[in-house]
Amino acid sequence: MRIVPMITAVLVVGFLYFLVFERDELVAFARDEHAGAAAPQSAAPQAVPDAPADAVGVVVQTSRAREIDTAVILRGQTEADAEVEVRSETSAVVVSEPLPKGLFVEKGEVLCRLDPGTRPTALAEAQARLAEAQASLPAAEAAKAEAEARVIEAEARLDEAEINDNAARQLSEGGFASTTRVATTLAGVRSAEAGVQAARSGLESARRGIASARSGIQAAESAIVAAQTEIDRLTITAPFAGVLETDTAELGSFMQQGSLCATVMRLDPIKVVGFVPETDVDRIEVGAPAGARLISGREIVGRVTFLSRSADETTRTFRTEIEVANPDFSIRDGQTAEILIGAEGRISHLLPASALTLDNLGRLGVRVVKTDGLVGFVPVTILRDTVDGVWLGGLPEEADVIVMGQDFVTEGVRVAVTYREVAK
Repeated sequence: MRIVPMITAVLVVGFLYFLVFERDELVAFARDEHAGAAAPQSAAPQAVPDAPADAVGVVVQTSRAREIDTAVILRGQTEADAEVEVRSETSAVVVSEPLPKGLFVEKGEVLCRLDPGTRPTALAEAQARLAEAQASLPAAEAAKAEAEARVIEAEARLDEAEINDNAARQLSEGGFASTTRVATTLAGVRSAEAGVQAARSGLESARRGIASARSGIQAAESAIVAAQTEIDRLTITAPFAGVLETDTAELGSFMQQGSLCATVMRLDPIKVVGFVPETDVDRIEVGAPAGARLISGREIVGRVTFLSRSADETTRTFRTEIEVANPDFSIRDGQTAEILIGAEGRISHLLPASALTLDNLGRLGVRVVKTDGLVGFVPVTILRDTVDGVWLGGLPEEADVIVMGQDFVTEGVRVAVTYREVAK
């Protein structure tokens, strides 16, 4: 009865011996047997005949580069073309009925109307002062003309008195005039000089009267402008055509200077805003075609209208704006969007996604077979993902890419290559 356990023990010991001490021969035997069994069923091309016996078998696809259109992909959101908080510039009570939020308003449409109070009276008073100042100007100009005439008359009298005085002096020197006459003519000169001085003072006073009248006109005109401006501020209008984001101010509420009347948004056109990393900013140009897919699945198209020249200090990205037509306002402000911006084509390779692998440094790439039959690693970047495979950048014009077995070899390993036909 003990013969069976003994036989079992002998078999286990023999298996362990071959597994530990004759492992290489056992693996080679298993490979030969598997190859012999699979050979009649395989229709793929055979491996390279002169490959070493210990080379690892891999499947290789010869890939040639092609140019494809690429796009810069960003995450962003929609943003209103303009959003303004319309506020009061004066203080008064609201006398208009409120408008509901969501209502479309045209440019210049009344949003809030305020009680005028005493402002019309102030305007009428300023207009009356203007009329008074304008009426005083002709009188001042007439007084100036009269003063100028008096100056001319006084100067003529002075000239006459000086002539008489000169004649009296000459006659007195020849003994033909008395000293009393000389004194009289000299007194006449002094009186004429005083008359000239008085006339000139009157002229200066008349000029000041004109200046005062003109200053009164300017002050009255300024008062009229101020009063009219205050009246104009009583009517608060929409700065542009848009949608009310908030209700307008309630009837009877008191608005101070700076109080909010309503918020108006312009949604046509609407902007789609994203932030471009430094690596892709040189690939984008203003005017480039662009599209976006909203979180709801809706796709919209437009063009790049703005690309910032200054990077954000925190993220080191550049703001870009895409303008999209939105005539029915169906696109709302703040919707999440996936943005695609058209860029110049790139040379790339179409390969199966399964060919991608990582090297010891964690870089994404593919393993290739070099001309000497050894394995190499090439880092790549994914340009586009499609149902037919992934478009990769970073490979040379032509490359033998390992598409099966790449995870079982490392750089420098010699491989036995089997080429796979590429589907046309």
